[in-house]
Amino acid sequence: QGTLYGKNSTGGAIKLVTKDGVTEPESSLEFVAGDYGRLEGRLYSAMPLGDTASISFAAAITDNDGYIEDPATGKDYNSDGLEAFRTKLSWSPTDSFSASFSVDYTHQDNPLTLGRPEAPLVQVDLALGPQILLLPDAGEYDFETRTSFPRDFGQRLRHRGVSANLQWDLSDSWLLKSITAKRWLNTSSYIDIDASEFEIGDVLVSVDQDQFSQEFQLQFDNGGDVDAVIGLFYLRENVPSHQEAYADDFLALAGTPIDFLRTIDDDLETTSYALFGQMNWAFAPTWNLALGLRYTKEDKDYARSTSTFSNVLPALNGTFAFTIDDSWNATTPSIAIQKELSEQSMIYASANRGFKSGGFNGRANSAAEVSTFDPETVWTYEGGWKFASADRRLLGSVTVFHSEYKDFQARVSEITNPGAPIPTFSFPVLNAAELSIDGVEFEGTALIGEGTRLSAQVGWLDAQYDEFNDPRIAVDPTLASLHDNVPFSPEWTARLAASHSWFLSSGSMLTLGGDLSYRDDVWLSVDNREVLSQDAYTLFGLYGIWDSPEGNWQVRAGVKNLTDEVYKTDGQEFSSVGNIQTAYYGWPRHFYVAVRYNWF
Repeated sequence: QGTLYGKNSTGGAIKLVTKDGVTEPESSLEFVAGDYGRLEGRLYSAMPLGDTASISFAAAITDNDGYIEDPATGKDYNSDGLEAFRTKLSWSPTDSFSASFSVDYTHQDNPLTLGRPEAPLVQVDLALGPQILLLPDAGEYDFETRTSFPRDFGQRLRHRGVSANLQWDLSDSWLLKSITAKRWLNTSSYIDIDASEFEIGDVLVSVDQDQFSQEFQLQFDNGGDVDAVIGLFYLRENVPSHQEAYADDFLALAGTPIDFLRTIDDDLETTSYALFGQMNWAFAPTWNLALGLRYTKEDKDYARSTSTFSNVLPALNGTFAFTIDDSWNATTPSIAIQKELSEQSMIYASANRGFKSGGFNGRANSAAEVSTFDPETVWTYEGGWKFASADRRLLGSVTVFHSEYKDFQARVSEITNPGAPIPTFSFPVLNAAELSIDGVEFEGTALIGEGTRLSAQVGWLDAQYDEFNDPRIAVDPTLASLHDNVPFSPEWTARLAASHSWFLSSGSMLTLGGDLSYRDDVWLSVDNREVLSQDAYTLFGLYGIWDSPEGNWQVRAGVKNLTDEVYKTDGQEFSSVGNIQTAYYGWPRHFYVAVRYNWF
């Protein structure tokens, strides 16, 4: 990311741009239906308000039954419905001033998200030793999972935001921009981490977050060889949360479960400041150089209180509280050079440094577990070629990149008192690794003949730990192989798509198409557990689209995951607590049909 766009991050930024300043009314309405009870509705409308303003409104309501069932109750899980809206007012009262104001709201109230236990779940019996509570099902997942939570426990979210973007043209060359935003996030989510009818890793996580950000940019562009921007950024974020951990089946005494409840109340306040600048210089007719620099400072204050309750083992009871604060800073430069080979082709090279600030162990339950981890940084070097044919029927790009992570932040799961009658465990975040990533990506689109379109994306990735410092390995050297592979880093990924469109005698258009996506073998947790890995797989999809002659009506129908592939998408690894190793699976085959109407 390097220089621009709000709060810096090693992961870069995704920039979403909504339409500004319409001069004619336009609207669209869409309904979607599919199996698994899928029902969706979407509305968009925009209109001018006189000669100087316009307003837009977008809303969506989606619902489905989910695709996982608890066989004991018949309850469906893993649905992802929501209600959301956004409205935007654009106003340009003069030639030198413009403003846009946005309000958005999202609400979700869904059942639990359930996975599948992939390893035996183990109870610690203080008299009899470890006892197996549940053996994982053999064979392919049948999308049935038990849960210990009542039917009406689920996941609730409310997300709200307002923003104002103001621009002043100070002169023909100078522009001042102000970006102000306020956001609120409220969540209350029950999570059955062990994915079973037992209480081993069941939790409630409730968050009440708010944040305010302000950015100022002063931009220079006189139409010459140099344009530039300098800016200031400020963020204040407050994240109080309440958590509860239920583990009545984790400990037992001679076959009798021992009640266990842990409550956590914490509060994290972050203040971030940044000063940044970037300059683009066209130093020759076909050459451009971009230089950027950003300084970031972050202050964090954290308070946590943990209380444990057990009727059978009062020695576990008590409250532990602590407060801690720290600050970090980083300077992150960026440089990029671009050469236009022709009107249809260019090459470029860049180097950027990213920064992710440090923090504290948010799972500390004793004084010994209170710790601070340092910032994570990354240098990314990239080179590429972008090209197009003269008629733009062929577009493509090739990118080569190399990233070097320092002080890579990773969470591990460990037993802090191996061999003790009553185990205690922690889940610290460590500056565990030095990480190198090499990659090559290709993207291309081709229009063939009158109505055939082909597109392809292919990626190759080589992610390797140069070192991984895990203190558990000193105690148990057999754990060294846990970090042989970087998680979520498949070596090969690919997507191919093809479609053909033709006009019917009525003047309407019919398009038929299909696509496939391929993902290579991948690990799903920092600690490489064999059951939390996914072999290479390919997903297929087919679709058809009918557009009316005037372009106002559209009907779409299709199928996703055509071959009904069963594949894992994520994992929860808390092997120090009951040997929890839970995998989450993607959607099975599902069909849909959609109808859309546009007003122009």
